Amino acid sequence: MADDVEVGGERGRAALDRLRNAVGRVEASWRPASAEEGFEIVRRRLFEPLIDREQFVARDAVARAFADQYRTQSQEFPPESRDPGYEKRLRDAYPIHPELFDRLYTDWSTLVKFQRTRGVLRLMAAVIHSLWERGDRNPLIMPGNVPIDDQRVLFELTRYLSDNWVPVIEKDVDGPNALPLRIDGEVPNLGKFHATRRVARTVYIGSAPTATAANRGIEDRQVRLGCVMPGESAAVFRDALRRLSAAATYLYEEGARYWYSTQPTVTKLAEDRAELLRRNPDKVAEELDKRLRANVHQMGDFKRVHPLPHSGQEVPDDMDARLVVLGPEYPYSREAGNAAEAAVKAIFETRGNSPRLYRNTLVFLAVDQARLQDLDEGARRYLAWRSIVDEKNTLDLTPNQVRQAETQQNTADGTVTARIPEAYQWLIVPTQGSPQAALEFQAFRLSGQDPLAVRASKKLRNDELLITAMAGTRLEMELDRVPLWRGDHVEIKQLAEDFARYVYLPRLRGSEVLIGAIRLGLGLMLWRQDSFAYADSFDEAAGRYRGLRSGELVALADDNLSGLLVKAEAAVKQQEAEAPTAPSFQPRPGEPTPTPGARDDAGSTDSRDPQPDGRQVAATPKRFHGTVALNSMRVSSDAGKIAEEIIAHLAGLVGANVRVTLEIEAEIAGGVPENVVRTVTENSNTLKVQGGFESE
Repeated sequence: MADDVEVGGERGRAALDRLRNAVGRVEASWRPASAEEGFEIVRRRLFEPLIDREQFVARDAVARAFADQYRTQSQEFPPESRDPGYEKRLRDAYPIHPELFDRLYTDWSTLVKFQRTRGVLRLMAAVIHSLWERGDRNPLIMPGNVPIDDQRVLFELTRYLSDNWVPVIEKDVDGPNALPLRIDGEVPNLGKFHATRRVARTVYIGSAPTATAANRGIEDRQVRLGCVMPGESAAVFRDALRRLSAAATYLYEEGARYWYSTQPTVTKLAEDRAELLRRNPDKVAEELDKRLRANVHQMGDFKRVHPLPHSGQEVPDDMDARLVVLGPEYPYSREAGNAAEAAVKAIFETRGNSPRLYRNTLVFLAVDQARLQDLDEGARRYLAWRSIVDEKNTLDLTPNQVRQAETQQNTADGTVTARIPEAYQWLIVPTQGSPQAALEFQAFRLSGQDPLAVRASKKLRNDELLITAMAGTRLEMELDRVPLWRGDHVEIKQLAEDFARYVYLPRLRGSEVLIGAIRLGLGLMLWRQDSFAYADSFDEAAGRYRGLRSGELVALADDNLSGLLVKAEAAVKQQEAEAPTAPSFQPRPGEPTPTPGARDDAGSTDSRDPQPDGRQVAATPKRFHGTVALNSMRVSSDAGKIAEEIIAHLAGLVGANVRVTLEIEAEIAGGVPENVVRTVTENSNTLKVQGGFESE
């Protein structure tokens, strides 16, 4: 119906009333065309009629594909889209999607200047012409396909609205510099389908004419109905809508409804505050400092973590393995002479004004120079949203804006947390292949979302750049390779300092790794070939080791670095020299002195050797036989103790042939049940145990 502007004021309306009375006597009843009738009107005016059978088949196939998608993914689309009659609407409106007609006839026709049929024809003519020029091959014209970036289409969509809608479209809907186009370019998964752009167009067409209504905007399911085509994942468009609502200046969200408005949202305020933080980097640095210190509470395999030191003075010169996390002001890049390498060398070589002694204990973690900008931006956005939430009463925010600000604050918080491990991805490790090789600082790229120290220690442990456990044979190999011996022995304390000092040696987590390797080496039965001995100290005057032990378990505390490691040759030499001699043979009064090699009455040969002074010395024992009764309730523990205390010493001797026999004797006064007889007999056969049950 024409408004006062079109009628021409009060006089025009009076003339219209007189004309209506005159025409009313001869008029025929009529009503505006419905949406379904509008389908046919627009189709006939803008498209040639379907004639060939192939055209009808193509139309029906498209309608069926869309209808099948709406039925199979019913939770993603409005309920009416899965009704049986919706497929008929798809055929009737072909090649235009019914959702586009619904929005035009239901929402846009409420605008004062928008004429229901003529306005739709003008708009669709511009849309179809633009799509035809672009060679668009989509099966249907949907709200998400409307080329709002075309000036002719833009004019038809804004001529009925206020002028301040143009900058809204250019910034947040469609255009060469619009936010949706930028998001699609940054996220390949979205850009593949132009998902964000299609979502923005759909929201605009569904919400712009109702921006001042009580129930503004459209639901997210209607958004997907207006842009998702068969074969496309609705999840991609959900992600696009989420990203768009988080970054757009004029897009509002309340529950499941979305709409554009000419008034900026709190997102614009957050963007302005984030931009102001560029001039105040101290706040950003303080926030990152707090987050990085919280991240390194989990230290992985390191004894300590030093976060964000400003100089080597803040990194102690200790003997335990530690991770140094460099601050954002020292980013790493592949280019030579970057800030991270310079900081690493300064901390590695000196502590304050003094040279650093224990240099084989430090590894470094640095931020990637390319990722630093993303981390800084994420921190600024979080601080901006946090300040808005803190000032919600001062800013007089509506409940919806408060909810939006809180949601965005939580999202920005998670973004910064996720970007810290993404940015801190360079592990810089000092390495040296041999004492003669040049020192290098190798950079390894880390991945994953674990805490920084945990990720770094996993990488070092997998590449054997950080040793958390060492075998005794490996320690013996390192002792001989360099060598680390000081003569025939080396102090354990000196050895611990060597591993902490020299980069060409394995990097140990701490002295407890060295002590553990020593314990394992001392417990080896073949220690003479593959290991070493232990002594409490060395007596310089006597030229012997005090408390010399080998081939046995020695109780060494992890923090006790006293004592010596002794070369196997030197230990064997002292043990042989100090081996106890057997007492000389003294015959009883009246007994003859045995003659060497003579046989006694039992036929045995006297194997005692004569000494230069004529004394006879008993021969070295060559056999051992022992029998022990075990408690049947703790056979396992008693047998294990015997194996450790007796058998292990005998088996460790060169050329030893040790046989162990277990004898079982059981008497059951009441007789043995049949099932026990069967079980024991079968197990005896399996384990090759000789013997069996007997009856009296």
